[in-house]
Amino acid sequence: MSGIVIAVIVVAIVVIAVIALLPRMREAREERRLQSRRREVADRHRGEAEVREQRAELAEREAKRARAEAELHEHEATLHEQGMADDRLDQDHGRFTRERELENERELEHRER
Repeated sequence: MSGIVIAVIVVAIVVIAVIALLPRMREAREERRLQSRRREVADRHRGEAEVREQRAELAEREAKRARAEAELHEHEATLHEQGMADDRLDQDHGRFTRERELENERELEHRER
């Protein structure tokens, strides 16, 4: 008889322990799910940040190239104004046409991206 009483007491203690631990187990499971979701969202944001950083770097390179071209044209304009590039007066017209065509192609490529 005392063996049955001890068994009932042990079973009761185990049931009480399980009931007491269930909320903690649920909280732990929910915390793991939340951490997983946080990592997932953070990874998406980092991926988007990387894409935008690459776009910004490309835009900076294109702007740097455009500034260099503008400086070259300004220098050429100064040479023409000073009469130091008269030998290239007829050549410049063709170059401007080619440069405009190249610039139009670059703009089309940029829009397609």
